[in-house]
Amino acid sequence: MKNLVKNKSLLNNFLAIFVLAVLMLWAKTYITQVTQFKLGVEGPLQQFLLLINPLGSALLFLSVAFLFKGKRKLTVLIFIYTLMTILLFANAVYYRFFSDFITLPTISQTQNFGDLGGSVLTLLKPYDVLFFVDIFVLIYIRFSKKINFQSGKIGFKMPAAVVAAAIILSIVNLQLAEADRPDLLSRGFDRSYIVKYLGMYNYSIYDSVKTFEASSERASADSSDIAEIINYTNSFSSQPNEKYFGKAKDMNVIYLHLESMQSFLIDYELDGEQVTPFLNSLVKNENTMYFDNFYHQTAQGKTSDAEFMLENSLFGLPQGSAFITKGQNTFEAAPSILKDYGYTSAVFHGNNGSFWNRNMIYNQFGYDEFFDESSYDTADSKNMAEYGLMDKPFFEQSQSLLETLPQPFYTKFITVAHHFPYKIDQDLVSIGKATTGDTSVDNYFQTARYADEAIEQFFTYLKESGLYENTMIVMYGDHYGISDNHNKAMEQIIGEEVTPVVNADLQRVPLFIHVPGMEGGVNHTYGGQIDLLPTVLHLLGVETKNNIHFGTDLLSEEHSEIVPFRNGNFVSPTIYSLDGKYYDPKTGEMLDESKMETADKLKAMVEEKLHYSDKVVNGDLLRFHSKDGSIKE
Repeated sequence: MKNLVKNKSLLNNFLAIFVLAVLMLWAKTYITQVTQFKLGVEGPLQQFLLLINPLGSALLFLSVAFLFKGKRKLTVLIFIYTLMTILLFANAVYYRFFSDFITLPTISQTQNFGDLGGSVLTLLKPYDVLFFVDIFVLIYIRFSKKINFQSGKIGFKMPAAVVAAAIILSIVNLQLAEADRPDLLSRGFDRSYIVKYLGMYNYSIYDSVKTFEASSERASADSSDIAEIINYTNSFSSQPNEKYFGKAKDMNVIYLHLESMQSFLIDYELDGEQVTPFLNSLVKNENTMYFDNFYHQTAQGKTSDAEFMLENSLFGLPQGSAFITKGQNTFEAAPSILKDYGYTSAVFHGNNGSFWNRNMIYNQFGYDEFFDESSYDTADSKNMAEYGLMDKPFFEQSQSLLETLPQPFYTKFITVAHHFPYKIDQDLVSIGKATTGDTSVDNYFQTARYADEAIEQFFTYLKESGLYENTMIVMYGDHYGISDNHNKAMEQIIGEEVTPVVNADLQRVPLFIHVPGMEGGVNHTYGGQIDLLPTVLHLLGVETKNNIHFGTDLLSEEHSEIVPFRNGNFVSPTIYSLDGKYYDPKTGEMLDESKMETADKLKAMVEEKLHYSDKVVNGDLLRFHSKDGSIKE
């Protein structure tokens, strides 16, 4: 009888603590999802789903503790609870800058973590300690002598009932979600949708499944898959514009990577002073074409996604960075293509070569040289930014390295000074800060001015060295610098409310193409980074009909002005598709019903293009493709 009483006491105590843990995790997750993420929750059903989706996950995962005996139950409960808390907290911090959620492939990007310390610290908030207070409550209970746990298993019925309740709740959640958002899981380009409808923990399961599916595609791929891709890309490829084809024939190519540079900076004045006076002057240069409707299309790979697209005309992956997860793939990248035309190729970057796995994947792209930080003098700490050598000494030290390359050359210079969190020695600044009260936004303008001055100095060198008159210079912004988590401050900067349409327009990044002898001007064509490779190749007089490209020549009369984003959204001159809604870009209002059918067709085209690009990358399909366009058996 005494043993029975003791076991009942054990059961009651553990159940009470289990229920407490479930309720705390449920509340903490719900509050985090509401306050830390912008999920676009609308209507009572979505509000209800956001409320209940953490409950099923909490019940299911914490119920694993029932499998253990005595105090091990509580130890396992606390362990699982802590892991789920860390996952929640990590996503909250990650979201503050990237406006996105962690995926399994991003966790594998550990070689980047050593360079991220200062950036991460700026994202931490004093209230973050609240994420972990409840863990200490459970630990106190675990080691309290007032609770007398005994060894032995709880019967089968109780844990079975808990698991059954968790599964039923999750199924109901999924059914309601599918009713409100059909094909939620099969069309999961946008991670925010998965978190909104299914919750943070179920999203992590979904992400793991999708990652496994992507990694298994290569093993099952064969040459018939590339035939399908060839037929698809041929269906929308564009013919070069005779006016521009070969305008830069046999010229050198220099890409200047404008880190975190957004288009709103062009001609922007802060306190009556131009932020980027040199870039502004290039807009008016007679041999420079400036594209004012050019968008970044990056996802979690950020800078590496931008590079991936401009080198290959393939989209970055929906999860993680292709630079890291697909570093051993076969590619038909620009350096490899131009090698057949006598070009040598090199990348210049004042950071360590392993960042974004560059020292591996550049070989796959066909680069001849990679000048990383080992090629530069980085001893003076004053010359160092958080991600490598500051732009001015970087360009200065790059000059002698550039002069070692035989001409014609294809080169890329990756700058780092204008990078979040936009810190800079005040002795180096030549413009004041903004005064929004948001540190990231306020600092952004000083590092942008510094980058502008560094580019001007490099242009001066190119002119004095004689390279300027025989070089095509392409300057592109890689991704946003200020995420939509800072939209309140941005409203002060741009002087208007950041609506969904305005927020989409803030994803514009600069694109300058300077070709000696080419007629310049402002080009209003809609395009994105996926379009750069065919554009540059055609300017060099290189045919692309045998290449597999998912972008089209920006200067072609057949260029598609539908600009896909990695999450399935898109922009175009007439329709913006943003988070499941369609907008008129001119008015900013929801699209008229009469245009919905057209919008749906464009949406389907965008999703199809993303699907086929992912199929090429995940299946490593270019290993079955020859340079002459034929299929390898």
